[in-house]
Amino acid sequence: MEKIYLDYNATTPLHKEVIETMQPFISEHFGNPGSAHWYGMQAKMAVGKAREQVAALIECDPDEIIFTSGGTESNNFAIQGIAFANQSKGNHIITSAVEHPAVIEVCKYLEKKGFRITYVPVDKNGLIRLKEVVSAITPQTILITVMHANNEVGTIQPVEEISKIAKKNKIPFHTDAAQSLGKIPVSVKTTGVDLLSIAGHKLYAPKGVGALYVKHGIKLEKIIHGADHERNMRPGTENVIEIVGLGKACEIAGRNLEKNHSHMKNMRDILANKLTKGLKNARINGDLKNCLPNTLSIGFRNTEANILISELEHVAASAGAACHTDNIEISHVLTAMKVPDEFAMGTIRFSTGGFTTKEQIEQAADEIIRTVKSLSRDQETYDQSYEETGEIKLTHFTQGLGCACKLRPQALEEVLKGFSVPTDPDILVGTNTSDDAAVYKLNEETALVKTVDFFTPVVDDPFQFGEIAAANALSDIYAMGAEPLFALNIVGFPSNRLPLSILRKILEGANKKAAEAGISIIGGHTIDDTEPKYGMVVTGKVHPDRILTNSGAQPGDQIILTKSIGTGILSTALKRGLLENDTRKKLISLMSDLNKTASEIMQNYPVNACTDVSGFGLLGHLLEMARAGKVEVNLFSDKVPVIKNVKKFVTANIIPGGTLNNLDYVSEFVEWPDNFSENNKIILSDAQTSGGLLISVPQAYTKKIVNELITKGVHDTCIIGEVIKKKKGKIFVY
Repeated sequence: MEKIYLDYNATTPLHKEVIETMQPFISEHFGNPGSAHWYGMQAKMAVGKAREQVAALIECDPDEIIFTSGGTESNNFAIQGIAFANQSKGNHIITSAVEHPAVIEVCKYLEKKGFRITYVPVDKNGLIRLKEVVSAITPQTILITVMHANNEVGTIQPVEEISKIAKKNKIPFHTDAAQSLGKIPVSVKTTGVDLLSIAGHKLYAPKGVGALYVKHGIKLEKIIHGADHERNMRPGTENVIEIVGLGKACEIAGRNLEKNHSHMKNMRDILANKLTKGLKNARINGDLKNCLPNTLSIGFRNTEANILISELEHVAASAGAACHTDNIEISHVLTAMKVPDEFAMGTIRFSTGGFTTKEQIEQAADEIIRTVKSLSRDQETYDQSYEETGEIKLTHFTQGLGCACKLRPQALEEVLKGFSVPTDPDILVGTNTSDDAAVYKLNEETALVKTVDFFTPVVDDPFQFGEIAAANALSDIYAMGAEPLFALNIVGFPSNRLPLSILRKILEGANKKAAEAGISIIGGHTIDDTEPKYGMVVTGKVHPDRILTNSGAQPGDQIILTKSIGTGILSTALKRGLLENDTRKKLISLMSDLNKTASEIMQNYPVNACTDVSGFGLLGHLLEMARAGKVEVNLFSDKVPVIKNVKKFVTANIIPGGTLNNLDYVSEFVEWPDNFSENNKIILSDAQTSGGLLISVPQAYTKKIVNELITKGVHDTCIIGEVIKKKKGKIFVY
């Protein structure tokens, strides 16, 4: 089955004619349009032609068009430009509660600069209330900015009426037309707007180019300073290649407007009809009669949108909007429309385009209906037909990724605050430290160690997930210097979404790892859940005098780490299908490797403290060690082993939410070098799954223990830091 693109509101592919028009300016006409020679003149004429093409589409004069880097810059220029040019007249701006972040965030910024913003509410269909626009106007109002059409639900705003209100009160009016241009008629003559933003990549032009219409007579304060390009309003050598592409795209949009409008609406309506007929729990957000012809925002009751999108193997769509893809909170647009939570959390935006076919719509509808039904809590049995669609990828059945889904450290501390510390004298390790295991003394020779860990899939293969989850659960036992005795399963399984054969493979992987540890899994507890989850309760034993905790680090110790970090970032990349085979193998091997050998070796040395590195990341667990031991620690960041390609994915912003939560939490207690990069901070905070042991040992023994670890197969072992003095826990990164 082919991949079906239904996310045209996020971005559009380049039109063939646009590519052909741009090509000469990539290979031949490379001149600077500011140069007076022939090469420069070719570029200058091309920019001029593009300006005419854009102007023709929205029915303005060419010299009213300013080229920008895209819709976001156009919105910033329009709003900030008006605001700073009119500070002597007032400081009040009116906008709507459903604007794109490229408007909302600009307004929030201006609020910090002393401007007052009114966010006018909308009705249940996302339509702005005109009476509230009128009532919001004050003598200090210097701008009204309301989008032409909403990017999430497609609602078309009454810009002509708003324009009349603005003109009556002599207030400039700006509209963000990024989503409407090329889908419905957009004319500055008809709408009467004073400023209008355009984004090229929404109408089959390249990303990174846009335009701002500025009506003659409107004064803007520049927000970028430099040479006198674009009528001395937007400096910077013109992006000729993409400007040419934008111009051609506007020409095509004008030429094919009626045809495209009819086609996109037809495709959208077929999809809407099939989904609403095939699914009883579906609800359309907004009013399809007053909506962009290509946009369908539809909520599926009691379904999580991010999980649904993950499971749609062949359909590309967005949860609310592309800007919110990794955010599972209800979007501000749906909140403003008062969409019920049970539908808002399951809202998907499908947007058709000029290249969408009826066959694609029918195939997409079938897959969407089948997948939504498989997620429904009302469905009692697994639909065997799903398995016939292809290989099941386990990470697509969950919204999160493993230990990256741990409760935020700040939230956990708040919940546990005020709980009394147990007074039983036989509790040797309890809630008084941040260890992930508890220890109870049975007699003078034996103490029981108990730990529990479980999470959602971090890899696609169920057998490998079982191995990794088991290794992760066993890790806490090894970190205490204990010997595991037996384990119990903890299983959450969506039997209405996955066949039981998948659960069998998960348990087989766990049993293999348990056998490697020399123990048996002898039972457990299973519940039906919306997501697959697996872990173990592990019981171990240790001599009461040989317990290792994270609280014993002493000045003069060096800190050893036994595994490379970066598993959270790479797991996120794996879920998105971005890992090359070699990196994937390294990742899975590292996470499924037991800390057994490292634990056995460290017990031959006078180790003062130990913990394993898991969901709170290297810095989080090192901070727990520092705070529990009331010591300060130097961390040598260049010595920390990092899995290959991790930095590449961080640069591409492939980062799990848990990692960012970790960084936010530890930053208060970490002192960074002045020139330390944000990417390196993220890597050091990355939420790990089945990470290595973090060992604090006197310096006299570190070389011996490191050499022994490496010799016996723990190859990533490194000395990464040192304990410097007794003081309230803090980390100094070098």
